[in-house]
Amino acid sequence: MLFTLLADRYERGSVMLTSNLPFSQWESIFKDPMTTAAAIDRLVHHSVILELNLPSYRLEQSRKKAGSQSPEAVEIVVGSERNG
Repeated sequence: MLFTLLADRYERGSVMLTSNLPFSQWESIFKDPMTTAAAIDRLVHHSVILELNLPSYRLEQSRKKAGSQSPEAVEIVVGSERNG
């Protein structure tokens, strides 16, 4: 479904996406290297990528409830340079 959304929105409008996985691990989402490459290609074309090496807020909150410490996480925010 994510690939279909990205393909439908490609060159038509903006998409903002956050992930704690680097692109190199996205095959675990799509299960197919060709689909993974196509999704990343559509996502990063005309994009600004912000990589924030900050602790994950949600993970930190859930671990606080469980009584453990949160490790560092990578969050990637991708937004279109185009209006729409």
